[in-house]
Amino acid sequence: MKFHRGDVIMTRFPHAGGQRGKKRPALVVQADIYNARLQHVVIAEITTNLVPVNDPAFVLIDVTTPDGQLSGLAQTSLVSGLFLATVFADRIDRVIGKLSDRLMQKVSACLREAMDLR
Repeated sequence: MKFHRGDVIMTRFPHAGGQRGKKRPALVVQADIYNARLQHVVIAEITTNLVPVNDPAFVLIDVTTPDGQLSGLAQTSLVSGLFLATVFADRIDRVIGKLSDRLMQKVSACLREAMDLR
């Protein structure tokens, strides 16, 4: 299965300490040109921990909005520009939704902020 930038997926997100991570939603952030050619995918963690909601390295996905409903998420969540991982495509369970172009522009800004890409 090929994935596209902006797909909201379910996968086991790797734990930073090397332990097996928990199954959670994540966002495909890798460019589509690489998604088509490579067997791995760069993803950003999605969390329901809303504590850093005003941090520019996070993007709020409000499931009560039309854009949020397209995401397929069950709860209002944050996309983290700080917690990224590379996973093999065959480790992704399924696509549950997609972020709108408007939200993906915010994700791009979030990633630039998190990595200081100016």
